Amino acid sequence: MPDRSRRRPRDVNSLAASIVNDATDEAEPPSPDPDRKDPAAVSLGRRGGLKGGRARAEKLTPEQRSTIARKAAAARWA
Repeated sequence: MPDRSRRRPRDVNSLAASIVNDATDEAEPPSPDPDRKDPAAVSLGRRGGLKGGRARAEKLTPEQRSTIARKAAAARWA
């Protein structure tokens, strides 16, 4: 008998997949480990990720930075 205490997924596709798995008694595929990162993806992200915001701020004039900050504050308080 299936365990009725577990929650069903809210996503329609995930719900359909879980219903098919329950009906056919197939085990769910193991979910990927969220703590383990792909080394290739990490190296791609590090190429420009550490210098982006600082490099952009250095290129802007004080007036441009002020305009951007004013726009951000307005968006926060809107």
